Amino acid sequence: MTQTKKRILAACAFVAIPAILAAAVSMLAVAATEGSKSLSLFTPDKGNFRILVNGQQMGKEEFDISQSGGDWVAKGTSEIQSADGVTHVSGTLQLHADGTPVSYEWSTQGAKKASATIGFSGPTATIELRLEGRRPFTQQFTFETPQIAVLDNNLYYQYAVLARLYDRDKKGVQTFAVLVPQELTPGSVTVESLGEQPSGGGKKLEELVVKTEDLEVDLYLDSGRLVRIVAPSTNAEIVRQ
Repeated sequence: MTQTKKRILAACAFVAIPAILAAAVSMLAVAATEGSKSLSLFTPDKGNFRILVNGQQMGKEEFDISQSGGDWVAKGTSEIQSADGVTHVSGTLQLHADGTPVSYEWSTQGAKKASATIGFSGPTATIELRLEGRRPFTQQFTFETPQIAVLDNNLYYQYAVLARLYDRDKKGVQTFAVLVPQELTPGSVTVESLGEQPSGGGKKLEELVVKTEDLEVDLYLDSGRLVRIVAPSTNAEIVRQ
């Protein structure tokens, strides 16, 4: 073989090896992405809720749950009518694929204005609260687990997130740490699936019963999608449009 041919073959081999490595890295990246998707508790969802009290519409909510890189972002905006006028509440919750929260931001505008930013580090939640006309206030809560459910006032899409945290393979009553940011209240909540229940028109929906010390809420899901929330003690109902 001539020296010229040897140099050409060597050059070709030099080009081919990086190309093969690049292809392998690309395939691994795709596999990792697909793997993270398959391990996620969440699926994309978006929609609107009507908020009813005693059968009368008192508000509405628009929400969106979507993937952002390896994490998920669940956000919603509610408009609530009351004797004090209309109040707008918004909240954005960032979560890891396994449901542990990364951060949460909320704000409310109406008779009063307030907002807060919450950072989660393991089982610890650090809250910076900002009230109109006051200096920012910081408070910290530490839970027994990093998997903390955020259930804020008048933001019902967060029950859709809670429904995804429930382990249907284990079944039974399951307890979750919970934080109600607007009230700066930590606590716990239990969730239990009653399986599929008749829901009119020959259709069946999965029913989850959510309980705290002073409240019981029934969630109804259609193939994993939250379509209805009922709070019997307050005669409130949240219905997906």
